[in-house]
Amino acid sequence: MCLRNCLVIVSFCTCFAASYLINKYVLSVLKFTYPTLFQGWQTLIGGLLLHVSWKLGWVEINRNSRSDVLTWLPASFLFVGIIYAGSRALSRLKTAPVKICSALFLLAAAGCLPFNDFQFDPDGYFWAVVHFFCVGAYKILQKSQRPNALSDIDQQYLNYIFSVTLLALASHPTGDLFSILDFPFLYFYRFHSSCCASGILGFLLMFSTVKLKSLMAPGQFAAWIFFAKVITASLSVLLFDVFLTSATVGCILLGGLGEALLVFSEWKVS
Repeated sequence: MCLRNCLVIVSFCTCFAASYLINKYVLSVLKFTYPTLFQGWQTLIGGLLLHVSWKLGWVEINRNSRSDVLTWLPASFLFVGIIYAGSRALSRLKTAPVKICSALFLLAAAGCLPFNDFQFDPDGYFWAVVHFFCVGAYKILQKSQRPNALSDIDQQYLNYIFSVTLLALASHPTGDLFSILDFPFLYFYRFHSSCCASGILGFLLMFSTVKLKSLMAPGQFAAWIFFAKVITASLSVLLFDVFLTSATVGCILLGGLGEALLVFSEWKVS
């Protein structure tokens, strides 16, 4: 059991860091700013791999009632908002008292960062705000679901199906469908290999997250997510060109303190 937990933890941290760094490379280094296509590709690969895993008996997807599926559709819509807005932001940017303190630290860090960002891009911060709003609303809807109505795998399966459909329909109105022909790295192997890796790693991250969540108490789960974020942020600074000032570092540390307090609050509850 201990070995199994260790393997899941290592897999989760590896997939978390690799997935985010690959996405950052495609979006910010290669500047592939066509989110309907990029996120549509990722969710298509994730959905296909999840469907194959289901058919092979590796995961269980329940045939839920139509009412459960319809109830979850607003959350799937918010999921599209999360990945779309997060992609747009990343391509342009680099209740208990302890929880209240955590939220205040995170808000303070988020509020100070734009004033100390020498590469300030208002459009990037706008999409970051949309992303955070969708994440919060998604969490609220997820918490409000009836117990045992939809498992985490069921929810993600519906998210994939809804995302692929909506993003495919949106690719033409947003202009991404034809603008991609002007992308300078369209026929380069590093672009294609990075896109393939992002789709596979996204699925593996989802799968390892579900496994880790099922094995750990909420506090432990939050702690490992925080650890994975620290690793990813550290590697990002080493691998990408990042211009850091003392004020920017202060904002990052303030946000990290907020995250740490949030983990601590989850640990106390569990």
